Amino acid sequence: MIARSYLYVPGNAPDMLARAPGRGADALIIDLEDAVPQAAKESTRAAVAARLGALGRPAGGPKVWVRVNPGEPGHLDARAVIGPAVAGLCLAKAESAEDVTALGRVMAEAEEAAGLPPGELRIMPLLESAAALLDAARIARAPRVARLQLGEADLAADLGVVPGPDGRELLWARSTVVAVSAAARIAPPLAPVSVDIRDLDGLRESTRALFRMGFLGRACIHPAQIPVVHEVFTPSPGALAEARDVVERHERALAEGSAVSVDDKGRLLDEAVIRSARRVLELGR
Repeated sequence: MIARSYLYVPGNAPDMLARAPGRGADALIIDLEDAVPQAAKESTRAAVAARLGALGRPAGGPKVWVRVNPGEPGHLDARAVIGPAVAGLCLAKAESAEDVTALGRVMAEAEEAAGLPPGELRIMPLLESAAALLDAARIARAPRVARLQLGEADLAADLGVVPGPDGRELLWARSTVVAVSAAARIAPPLAPVSVDIRDLDGLRESTRALFRMGFLGRACIHPAQIPVVHEVFTPSPGALAEARDVVERHERALAEGSAVSVDDKGRLLDEAVIRSARRVLELGR
């Protein structure tokens, strides 16, 4: 199942970490990078590792990801936190496919040490620079990559652009990560965070726009954003019924020896329509 919402939680905020599983997000991202000051990196890493180690393999609730630092500090993060409670790592400031591959090698060692099946944990690279965007196609195809995410604040600073209310200045970057994800046959990218936690109407509007662009799910920095994100990425009963009808008509046609089917309005249902319908049903689950 594709998660609709990922809630960022600072790794150095134990009270927030304790409450986070009950906030309603599909997944959590425990942050060891931007949320943690440099002087507290080591102590936070140890504290988060201890908390995750005590959890074991969760029977339910949101999936847990950990955002690790770039480079060697991130390798130390990975060795510390990997265990049964973790679904994957978000690699901050991934600049190249080589960065992702290097983290994957460390993860393989940590999986073996933790007694986990080889290759079980996934990577979500955060593309936050011009260099990352220019290598996005290779990053998307790197081992273990599940989906991509844009870090738009850092990206805008690196590019020297000032995004307006509709974010059109970053349209090409957003389209790039959607295209390379589709080409690499990985999950659609996760929509970037909205830093205005009070403007929920604006969040709804921008999330709908990102959904139309090809993003699926959105990162959140406040629990109040989660219901809005779920609203946008959860198909309505009518949409589910229509998608189910399309798939059933297609399957009946195949069973009768034909690849051609039509909907209740007499419109031809081609492969692209079937794929879109199945995506709606997947979201509905």
